Amino acid sequence: MLRVGLTGGIGSGKSTAARRFAERGAVLVDSDVLARDVVAPGTTGLGEIVATFGTGVLAPDGSLERPALAAVVFGDPEARARLNAIVHPRVRERTEELVAAAAGDAIVVQDVPLLVETGSPAAFALVVVVDADPEVRVRRLVDARGMAEADARARIAAQASDDARRAAADVVLDNGGSPEALRAAVDDLWHGRLVPFEANLRARRPVPAPSGRPVEADPRWAVDGARLASRVARAAGRGAHGAHVGPTAVPGLPAVDVLDLQVGVDPATIDTVRTGLDAAGFPRVDGGTSAGEWWHGGADPGRPVRVVLRPAGSPAWRATLLWRDWLRADGASRAEYGDRPTSSSTSFTRAEEWAASSGWTPSLDE
Repeated sequence: MLRVGLTGGIGSGKSTAARRFAERGAVLVDSDVLARDVVAPGTTGLGEIVATFGTGVLAPDGSLERPALAAVVFGDPEARARLNAIVHPRVRERTEELVAAAAGDAIVVQDVPLLVETGSPAAFALVVVVDADPEVRVRRLVDARGMAEADARARIAAQASDDARRAAADVVLDNGGSPEALRAAVDDLWHGRLVPFEANLRARRPVPAPSGRPVEADPRWAVDGARLASRVARAAGRGAHGAHVGPTAVPGLPAVDVLDLQVGVDPATIDTVRTGLDAAGFPRVDGGTSAGEWWHGGADPGRPVRVVLRPAGSPAWRATLLWRDWLRADGASRAEYGDRPTSSSTSFTRAEEWAASSGWTPSLDE
């Protein structure tokens, strides 16, 4: 089963994308729909909301009057946090029930408006963000929903920034144009990436990492590397630490377009760690085991990765982080390596000298 997180700011057209995914065959889990279901009349959720905010949030028929509730919590972070504490756990519980009921070969698309705000992107094998210019979104909210312009701008400002959503995204779908263009982009993503991703995931089949000549440095490598390092660390489990390493982790350095990820682990938990990575879209590489190292790849055909597990604190773990941080800090050495991309005992001696002079110590964090 492939779990995809779908998000986007208000007015971005996320719902149009969600419907198209469902038409393609996805199991759609809509958090907005679930958020309504868990506070329907007769539910414990609605009872707790009334106990917290009073009967003034009820409509005459006993249902939740959402505009009245919005007036209470909008602009009041503490009130909004109390509401979230009532609704979000119930939505998560119902979400897991629906996901558990899906077929083993399903592509589950979870429509989560606040995916970035709730800090959950790493829970998904892939995150898709529907994006549109804020002015386009304001116009849609005013024209299509009858919202006052000031209210539309306030709603947009209250959500995560566009930059934060893009940083969380494996895929950005531009919805600055027509609905037809967005649906076509969903179709391309479905057939070109999601369907083969699910097949690879189910077969525990890694996508071969590319080889060939380095290409010019891509600014997205740093963002993608940080996101995927968080994802592999989460999949590896408690106590594991992921880091983006290798040439793509050094800004400005030409490299082959593959992300190298190092996970620091406790060898006593290695079987559990490897099983978690297999299930999360980072299957093990056949024969990818050597003394103190275990290798995995990625099942996503759209983002080649290499994942190596090493005991946290081991010499190899330390050396990998040192090499990366030395080249990040030393422009002359970085330029020299870019001209002749090989490692040598001489370069590592120089890296150790830099570590000693700078007071460098390895960090578990990116």
